[in-house]
Amino acid sequence: MFDPILLIISVVFIGIGMVVSNRLKTKFAHYSQEPLSSGLSGKDIAVKMLNAHGIYDVNVISVDGSLSDHYNPANKTVNLSRDVYHGRHVASAAVAAHECGHAVQHATAYQWLTLRSTLVPAVQLSSTLMNFLTFGIALVAFMIPTLTNTMLLIFIILQSIITLFSIVTLPVEVDASKRALVWLDQSGITRGQENADARDALKWAAYTYFISALGSIATLAYYIWKFMGNRRD
Repeated sequence: MFDPILLIISVVFIGIGMVVSNRLKTKFAHYSQEPLSSGLSGKDIAVKMLNAHGIYDVNVISVDGSLSDHYNPANKTVNLSRDVYHGRHVASAAVAAHECGHAVQHATAYQWLTLRSTLVPAVQLSSTLMNFLTFGIALVAFMIPTLTNTMLLIFIILQSIITLFSIVTLPVEVDASKRALVWLDQSGITRGQENADARDALKWAAYTYFISALGSIATLAYYIWKFMGNRRD
């Protein structure tokens, strides 16, 4: 069953997401050419920020990929892409400090990070089931039309979990960037224009999460609208 409205929603937000992602890559490449006056590498900055917050049980490691940086609460590691790990520029400072911001959240039991971590298994299951059921709903709509609303209700429940996760992610990411920028400024690792450029880099990273959340909300709203429309028919 071809659904043009859902296709339009997907195309619109995928398109916006690609524009923002490309802009983020451009910003990162630009600020990767701006050397830090402090001369510290991303790894140096990560270790300093962790230690400054009394965190000594988190390892800082290098991983493959570009913009693959993340904090893993399961094994307490700050994973930095090679350019960030070894880089001595504004981009590496911003990204390394941001990921350490998550480690600080974890150490202080930041409520939104705790909630997001709790939702991870449910989100993984929901995403798997939705991929599996996408073909199923088209088949059911064709063979057993009376069950279409039941399938839509299942989709609404699964999409609600995914949407909740995307919304909860927003304060987690914004707070991590805020912690990073405050510490970079107070520690003197970034100075003057470096502070403004680090803020700009993290701003564009945050936009990717906002677009993802908006796309998830739009998809959920569509499923609800479709479900209500079928009930009235």
